[in-house]
Amino acid sequence: MSAPISASMSALLNISSVDGRYAEKTRLLSPYFSEYALIYYRYFVEIEWFIALSKAPEITELPTFSDAAYAYLKQLQTTFDADKANAIKTIEKTTNHDVKAVEYQLKTDFAQQAELAPYGEFLHFACTSEDINNTAYALMLKAARHHVILPAIDQLIAQLRAMASTYATLPMLSRTHGQTASPTTLGKEIANVVARLQRQRAQFADVTILGKLNGAVGNFNAHISAYPAVNWPQLTDNVIKNQLGLTPNPLTTQIEPHDYIAEYCHALLRAQTIMIDFSRDIWGYISLGYFKQKVVAGEVGSSTMPHKVNPIDFENAEGNLGVANALLEHLAQKLPISRWQRDLTDSTVLRTMGTAFGHGVIAYASLDKGIKKLEVNDTRIAADLDAAWEVLAEPIQTVMRRYQVENAYELLKDFTRGKAMNGENIQAFIQSLSIPDEEKAALAALTPATYTGIAASLADIKE
Repeated sequence: MSAPISASMSALLNISSVDGRYAEKTRLLSPYFSEYALIYYRYFVEIEWFIALSKAPEITELPTFSDAAYAYLKQLQTTFDADKANAIKTIEKTTNHDVKAVEYQLKTDFAQQAELAPYGEFLHFACTSEDINNTAYALMLKAARHHVILPAIDQLIAQLRAMASTYATLPMLSRTHGQTASPTTLGKEIANVVARLQRQRAQFADVTILGKLNGAVGNFNAHISAYPAVNWPQLTDNVIKNQLGLTPNPLTTQIEPHDYIAEYCHALLRAQTIMIDFSRDIWGYISLGYFKQKVVAGEVGSSTMPHKVNPIDFENAEGNLGVANALLEHLAQKLPISRWQRDLTDSTVLRTMGTAFGHGVIAYASLDKGIKKLEVNDTRIAADLDAAWEVLAEPIQTVMRRYQVENAYELLKDFTRGKAMNGENIQAFIQSLSIPDEEKAALAALTPATYTGIAASLADIKE
């Protein structure tokens, strides 16, 4: 049995949640990772390559064109639209080759401009499809990083930095191994996340985006056979660097080996792993009551328990980050591997990049929404601290060690471990110690809420 389908259900028929349920959140990636985007970037690269060839003086059969002709070429790039992309897809039905379809469409476009019309054979000149594909994907990755991924990470860092500053001095009980531990401040714990994200963000931003235009096996074989006098490495370096804004990779097989894509994926994966860690911690703090969540009118927390306000945004983020990271890990492991000079396994895998980044973008939106709904429950946090006087065993035994009180650790362990502690019995223990009176007074002044070290200053995390 299958679900009944009608023509009006197109939005409901996407089998990927990235393009279905979460399409509104992932649409900002469409200009960079959709089929339309890939076709556009191929079209763009083919034109840039043709322009470069036309300006090489040694290629005498291809003239330098008028300003009007070059303006037309640039207009082809800037006016590219869905109709042009669909025309290329129609050609592909015949060619069964997506890059060749772009070349054929450009020949049609050249036919509309008198100067360019005779020179269609210089389109895709000496290129292998991978020359066009690797540079197209490189441009996609570069643009998506700049326009979508880094701004989303920066937004998250800015939100968390603001939280760290706001709650820099708010004391909070730590929990190591899930048990009560030395107090910290809420702001400092948020600052930890900021510092980690900033480091991974910088590494992700610094990944060098590479490209190559060196022919079928990376040796300029066809280029040299046609024009041996051209300095092809220099010409292609100029195209890659100055026209495409990428970094040339001079040594390749038929394909650019994708090592940089592995670096790109791994850097982003590390940043997103930190986000998973944060999501789980906030989920736990909500469970403890340290955070309340703002109630949104009309929202339902449970289909049967009306009182519930579930931490769904952090759960959604955690789940989508997990899927994203699984895909990123596969991309990083698979793409640098290609049999001999070329196999085609990378082609289909590269097309999943949008899915990988899409799940990340969904998660970023969920984190943004979840953080905006958080309200700190100062009363609950303070009550937890006041119920955990045993945490002062650490400073007491440390001061005892300073004055060489024998078996300081063991005395505190026997006194506190597994027992209910409060201010009164802690104070009584302090007064029984053989240490200077001023040290007793300093210890007696401590409470779980004031025993936070320099946490407040550590929360002042800089950009």
